[in-house]
Amino acid sequence: MIDFRLILDKLPAFLGGADGQPVLSTSDGIVMTLELLGASLLLGMLLAVPLALGRVSKNRLLSGSVWLYTYVFRGTPLLVQLFIIYYGLSQFDAVRDSWLWQYLQDAWFCAILAFTLNTAAYTTEIIAGQIRTTHWGEIEAARAMGMSKWLMMRRIVIPSALRRALPAYSNEVIMMMQSTAVAGLVTLADITGVARRIYSDTYMAFEPFLIAGAIYLVLTFVFVWLFKQAEQRWLAYLAPRKH
Repeated sequence: MIDFRLILDKLPAFLGGADGQPVLSTSDGIVMTLELLGASLLLGMLLAVPLALGRVSKNRLLSGSVWLYTYVFRGTPLLVQLFIIYYGLSQFDAVRDSWLWQYLQDAWFCAILAFTLNTAAYTTEIIAGQIRTTHWGEIEAARAMGMSKWLMMRRIVIPSALRRALPAYSNEVIMMMQSTAVAGLVTLADITGVARRIYSDTYMAFEPFLIAGAIYLVLTFVFVWLFKQAEQRWLAYLAPRKH
């Protein structure tokens, strides 16, 4: 039997509410998940745009270096990357003696760093692919206007590539949101971390993870809806014409 009383009692904990406190009074649960997701997506996008330009560069050393970075981070599990950063780096004296140690011993910072590097690798390839498929007519029009290479990139190529990348990037955002579940394994109390904490306190596994799954489904629905609105706003010109 499902313990509905347990679900009702523990639901506020997933929404950032401590015992006897209102929801959103702490950074646990959904607050932590959205914080990790928002910070890593923002930093990942800032990193991905210049890397995408390097990925499509004719300079083989630059393009190859970016390819190696995206290959490594797309070819290894996010959990392994997080464990290497949070647990692995601490075994080196040079790391513990450096100024970086004050940050690398913090689970929150390590999670943001791992998530940012991971999503930046995927986003780099998404944007680079859209830059390569920029319509030749847009390039010719920019050249006819006398734009320099970098002005054309800034005003024509990159904005056009970012708009056309929306469908693929929406999948990356949803996958990244679900991937934040590994943060609970480095002591952070995200949605899954709260479910694990309730399980260890009550020895009831079904109810807390049922709540966690339902919250992830709601968040996925919200992100899908938001990106659908964005695509209708910025990609309407690519939709098939109605006769």
